Amino acid sequence: MDGIDFLQASDIVAQQLIGSFFSFKGVGGIIVETEAYDQTDPASHSFCGPTSRNAVMFGPPEAIYVYRSYGIHWCFNFVCGKAGHGSAVLIRAIEPVEGIDIMRKRRKLTDIRLLCAGPGRVCQALDITQKENGLPLSSEKCVLKPGTEPVDIVTGPRIGISKATDVPWRFGLAHSPFLSRPFPKASPVFKNG
Repeated sequence: MDGIDFLQASDIVAQQLIGSFFSFKGVGGIIVETEAYDQTDPASHSFCGPTSRNAVMFGPPEAIYVYRSYGIHWCFNFVCGKAGHGSAVLIRAIEPVEGIDIMRKRRKLTDIRLLCAGPGRVCQALDITQKENGLPLSSEKCVLKPGTEPVDIVTGPRIGISKATDVPWRFGLAHSPFLSRPFPKASPVFKNG
């Protein structure tokens, strides 16, 4: 995919994805928040090696890795890095653009800011479940278009983990009202292009 090099390390891909457009079966929007995970990272599902749950993380890049969080919510990632490495980027938040009425129906909400503000909400709004685990991004169900202009990115620690909590691998579109949570005011801001 032009503009997004899925063979790069997960923290690089996570930055490249900010400002990109993603839709699943015609429902989606602008990716505004991501988190990077790598096999060398104790917070990653891949840290202890391949299992039946995380096998997709060790497969080819440009695939969707789906897992259940806290036994309740589906969450999805884009696999990146070389096959066998165990890296992925969690999609934490999307600014709704396409299929907003469908998202509102699925989420039973009207506030557009809350439709895709969090990884579980993203999956519910886009109807991504375990059935999509391993689906290649080249599938006709998926559309991923890199952003056309550089954007300001804010970075900080990841959310909802208990290990490697200080690693600044959470990335967001600066000043976006669609983030899952605000970044601390002193968080570094830079351009992704």
